[in-house]
Amino acid sequence: MKGLLSLSRLSAGLVAVIVGYTSSAVIIFQAAAAAGATAAQISSWLWALGLGMGLSSILLSVYYRHPVLTAWSTPGAALLVTGLSGVSMNEAVGAFLLCSLLITLCGISGWFEKIMKHVPRSLAGAMLAGVLLQFGLDLFGALESRYLLVGGMLGTYLLVRQWLPRYVIPLALIVGLLVAASQGLLKSEAFEWKLAAPVLMMPSFSLPVLIGVGIPLFIVTMASQNVPGIAVLRANGYQTPASPLIGWTGFTGLLLAPFGGFAFNLAAITAAICMGKGADPDASKRYFSSIWAGIFYLFTGLFGATVAGLFAAFPKELVMAIAGLALLGTIANSLASSLADEEGREAALLTFLITASGITAGGIGSAFWGLMIGLIAYHLNRRLSKPTTIQQTGPAR
Repeated sequence: MKGLLSLSRLSAGLVAVIVGYTSSAVIIFQAAAAAGATAAQISSWLWALGLGMGLSSILLSVYYRHPVLTAWSTPGAALLVTGLSGVSMNEAVGAFLLCSLLITLCGISGWFEKIMKHVPRSLAGAMLAGVLLQFGLDLFGALESRYLLVGGMLGTYLLVRQWLPRYVIPLALIVGLLVAASQGLLKSEAFEWKLAAPVLMMPSFSLPVLIGVGIPLFIVTMASQNVPGIAVLRANGYQTPASPLIGWTGFTGLLLAPFGGFAFNLAAITAAICMGKGADPDASKRYFSSIWAGIFYLFTGLFGATVAGLFAAFPKELVMAIAGLALLGTIANSLASSLADEEGREAALLTFLITASGITAGGIGSAFWGLMIGLIAYHLNRRLSKPTTIQQTGPAR
């Protein structure tokens, strides 16, 4: 395609992929490790995610001629870091399939808008903030043990975000790598250049895991990823039909969940890179940038083992720092949206605190209980706060 031969479109697609990987690939690594994944299985996760994002981005962009970019669910991956502790890989795959099935049904049936009306955005934001809180805390825990490494990354973040917010995470990672290399902290023996190979992981279905992991993964992916993804398209003037896009991301997950593709959704932040004037002055041609992004995602998926080895070579403090920095904005936005509504503020606070506590009850994780108790508090407050109307059936006395 002649439109692909454009440096601005190519560079926009490349930057989108770099930002996506450097901001959250470490969380994927941690999520897979939480389920006890082997090195081969972690490589398969990255293979499935790269393949799914690459093919869906290319095919949807070509079909609609709009810059449609898909992504893995970063908040969902963060949820899995804690949610998959003590869960077998087979049970995890069962939860992935449930999540993708629900996403597919939402797309096919048009339930997307209807379901989200029953889950206030304030509670979804509070649940997400509770899930991500530990990542923000780990950033400063790492600062205590590796103050030069993490301090350099934090300083870069604080300075660069004022002028180059789009590139702040890649630049912070580069500074961290330079400091780690100068201190001899990089484990070069863990890095190996090789192709990834898919590993089939058969699902098993455990009711507590389906409820405690699968349903929260679905809600977080829909509320925190697909809603902003549609909003970014609309804000840039693209009236791409929402339901088919949602349905195809869910179907992609159904196909690739047994290989580690835990959840796919519409991208927001990285998609915005492909929708800007820097990609192309002509808005009707910007979809070539998302096609380029899809090509790069395919490449990173094929070399998933290399990506896994790359992050295994990093010191744990660098991994904790880059994950915390990448999620600071999401934590802040989630807290802001959850507490903005005065009427639902107490319910949102309950959701946040219960989710952040990490409690489990009946084998079901804190994210689900936080959302359920928050919903009860939210609707009780709305019902009890309604003024009662006294009907008069006769003349006043």
